[in-house]
Amino acid sequence: MVFSMAEFLSPGDPAPDFSAIAVGGAYGDGTTVRRSDFQGKPCVLYFYPRDATPGCTIQACAIRDNYGDILATGAALFGVSVDSPQSHAKFIAKRRLPFPLLSDENHEIVEAYGVWGKRSFLGKSYMGTERCTFVVGADGRIQAIFRKVKPGDHIAAVLNALRPHET
Repeated sequence: MVFSMAEFLSPGDPAPDFSAIAVGGAYGDGTTVRRSDFQGKPCVLYFYPRDATPGCTIQACAIRDNYGDILATGAALFGVSVDSPQSHAKFIAKRRLPFPLLSDENHEIVEAYGVWGKRSFLGKSYMGTERCTFVVGADGRIQAIFRKVKPGDHIAAVLNALRPHET
């Protein structure tokens, strides 16, 4: 497993900044964005292993089907994987995803957020991305972290974290 200080990110910590190519949504075929571009606005970063795999497709489609609710909170949302911009474009087109995906081919974002490491599937070990979602508040601090999310079920938790809570 890759060890870094990012493994210890917790709610309340400043969200690591990044620079990456965003594909889809308002970013078309590719535009460089930074997390700091969204200062003053909540931002959701959902990390997923690979474009077009079964679990990732279920997760992306669940987000797609609830994207209007996410926009209604005023938040920006980005899917993040180590896939290329070209792979993202195909995935977006095939599944009609209305939101942008960030290409992190150099693993800078996944490592900064502590979601890159040793994984296993069917008894085989490999390096990969943990399925994990970070909700960053308008102040640039991590508001919530959802680890080991189930692809079709985590959208309700994300929406709950984005909505103001009455005290």
